[in-house]
Amino acid sequence: MIDARQMKSQSIKNSYTHDSLMFDRATFSPSMLRSLEVFVAVAETGQMRSAGRMLGLSQPAASQHIGALEKAFRTQLIDRSSRPMRLTRAGIHLHNRAQKILHALSDMESELRHVGQASISLLRVGVQASVATTLTPALVRLAQDEFGIEDITLHAGQSGNHEHLLRTKQADLAITSNPFLDMDGLERHSVLRENYLLVLPKTYKGPTNSLEAIQRELPLVRFGDTTNAGRQIAQHLRRLRFEPEKVIQADRSSMVTSCVSAGQGYSLLTPTLLIDGMVENMGLRVMRLPVAGLSRRLTVVARKGELHDLPERVAKLCKLILTQSIIEHVGGIGAESSY
Repeated sequence: MIDARQMKSQSIKNSYTHDSLMFDRATFSPSMLRSLEVFVAVAETGQMRSAGRMLGLSQPAASQHIGALEKAFRTQLIDRSSRPMRLTRAGIHLHNRAQKILHALSDMESELRHVGQASISLLRVGVQASVATTLTPALVRLAQDEFGIEDITLHAGQSGNHEHLLRTKQADLAITSNPFLDMDGLERHSVLRENYLLVLPKTYKGPTNSLEAIQRELPLVRFGDTTNAGRQIAQHLRRLRFEPEKVIQADRSSMVTSCVSAGQGYSLLTPTLLIDGMVENMGLRVMRLPVAGLSRRLTVVARKGELHDLPERVAKLCKLILTQSIIEHVGGIGAESSY
């Protein structure tokens, strides 16, 4: 027979508590882990819609996961009245704990994948969207033929997507335009550095000696401020004290080049950002920028020591494939602008 003190002790052992957070451990399940992933994404993006899109969920589905957590913990985790959404005090505590839980599970998964085996069985890669089509076949071939990797998942996206995948350990490696120097525990391998070029419609006959002169004829078409390339271009133009009156923003290089090809504007793009448009035979005229140089660097980023020499091999392969594609599709000006 169990007395009241024993019953209370057993109840505490079967529960997790931290300030206002408390739930029965029996409710901790794979669905709870998924809800924690959604919660961390909402905390980092401040939006249900963005968090859901990041994880392949609809906004209502993401909201249901948050509701399930609040029901399990019996407390409000997110202040939905503010924009962007803010974490409550309990939500801040859970965010800290959830990150540790998810990282620990990912570390355990990574360790168990390598126990007793010389090869890597699973590889999850984030690839810069602008070079994903060009690099994917060669990356898959390298992983399968030279490292014996059977299970490969590739995510095309912008550097912001890669940061989330690396922070939440949903990716082992990323080929990205942001080296994430603020993140510890990563190894970085340079792929190439490339200068931005002036891109005009093929039929454009106006002046090209200055951006101000071009702007009088055409609006600027550039990457949106949500992308690393868009922010980089906007900051560079501000340093030059150039404020374009009309701007068209898009988050994919193919969208930018298609607008330029249609005569709807001009753009600033690097050789790798031009590859897809050139493959599609878009009507583009490529020239050197008439202003002080602007460049970006592509880097392979991976969690340190987990993938043997695979990250270094990937970086060398990417440089080779991209250099060949630039020469083939962008020509001499592209080759001279990447190194």
